[in-house]
Amino acid sequence: MNADPYLMVADAELRLISVFDELHYDRADLDMLSGPMRRRALDKLAMLGFAQRSGTVIENTAEDIRIHMPKFRALGASPFDVLRDTDMREQDYALLTPTQAAAQIITAYPAETALGKLGELVVKHPANLLRLFDFLEPKPTHQSFKKIAGQLTYLQREAISREPLKTRRALR
Repeated sequence: MNADPYLMVADAELRLISVFDELHYDRADLDMLSGPMRRRALDKLAMLGFAQRSGTVIENTAEDIRIHMPKFRALGASPFDVLRDTDMREQDYALLTPTQAAAQIITAYPAETALGKLGELVVKHPANLLRLFDFLEPKPTHQSFKKIAGQLTYLQREAISREPLKTRRALR
């Protein structure tokens, strides 16, 4: 899956799959899986034996693995809450935008670990870092993100200015 420039396992431990569709963000952009993002994931996952079971679940019945696509929430919803109501089993994955995946990583790991994982994510799938900053809570893991936000912004800006991201187009 990581061979596809638009899909990657963002974090194997948290079972997060990121689907990319944008190089530049405005902090007020909607953060949701678009139709083209869903189609790209479904097409690639079908090659691995997955089929869409419902509007929010892709399943490989032979392997007993589900991939959950979170439902779209209100316009002002936090990317940190994207999986709040998702009933995932131990073997299940979540298909998320890069921003949503980054939010889950920030919440789950200490700053140094998160920086490494987020660095790998943003150089392949840029995230809306300013939007994440807007939704930080007074939790220690969220506050530690403030210290690494500048480093991530720099890494992402550099990645976008070079190939292969520089000429990558949004999914249609």
